[in-house]
Amino acid sequence: MTTCRITVSAKVFVLLLAVLASGLSGCKGSAIPGLTTPDLALSTPAPLPGPGQFFPPGAGRAPPGVPVVPHATYTLDAGDRVRIIVFGQQNLSNVYTVSANGTVSVPLIGEVRARGLTAAEVARQVARRLRSQYIKDPKVTAEVITYRPFYILGEVTRPGQYPFASGLTVENAVAVAEGYTPRAKKRFVRLTRSFDGVMSTVMVPTDYPVQPGDTIYVLQRLF
Repeated sequence: MTTCRITVSAKVFVLLLAVLASGLSGCKGSAIPGLTTPDLALSTPAPLPGPGQFFPPGAGRAPPGVPVVPHATYTLDAGDRVRIIVFGQQNLSNVYTVSANGTVSVPLIGEVRARGLTAAEVARQVARRLRSQYIKDPKVTAEVITYRPFYILGEVTRPGQYPFASGLTVENAVAVAEGYTPRAKKRFVRLTRSFDGVMSTVMVPTDYPVQPGDTIYVLQRLF
């Protein structure tokens, strides 16, 4: 009888260890059984650095973890809206949206690369193209007027796409989505961010700053 009880207890212990290991593997990027996880959160090449840490080459010019503000280091991507002004050329001065292929379409010169560039770099590209074909000495400026949205999915009341605001944290984003569901895991979330078109995913705490274009996935707790 004693041997039987010990055997049953050992089986229960092994089962609990298996469940715990499954939960920990989810934190490392593997799927948790029974949880619907976006493909982009499972097939990304590298984790994001933490706040203040070095970021990978080609990852853009603003370190992750620093709230995005409208300054010269912000790099553009699909969904951003940029005001380009060509002085003395009303037909060229307009607000342009960065397309899904990472470009803006400017009259006369056509598609101009924007993804991964700052607004100032886009202005220089436009000026160079105009100078080579149409205007002797063009004066061009560009500024971001609307950031691309962020996305929040998973265990929140209203998952979806929302406008970005400077200084936004994961906790603020959850509030925008009308809070957690009863089954939400509340200490950490899965955050996916694009570095020049390459997606990268990491588990972050709820006070982690959000950047434009981020996808936040609130996981379901196991118990």
